[in-house]
Amino acid sequence: MSVHEETIAKIRQLPEPLLQQVNDFIDFLMMKNNSSVQSSWTEFTEEAEIVESDFSDYLQNLEDYEERLSKRKIQNC
Repeated sequence: MSVHEETIAKIRQLPEPLLQQVNDFIDFLMMKNNSSVQSSWTEFTEEAEIVESDFSDYLQNLEDYEERLSKRKIQNC
């Protein structure tokens, strides 16, 4: 039995609620495999990493600010 046939057999055994998840995952894999979308996907993940990094810096700065504020090293305006 080929991988294609095995996969279809497994899909046929799934309960109805899981079929939409499988369908969505297949769409995701097809989109990721599409070469024109691949570059967009890479750009998106790189931008997401940058945003996450910036947010991490923001949180650290906020925590530092709150600590200095609580120790009365700075005055709240």
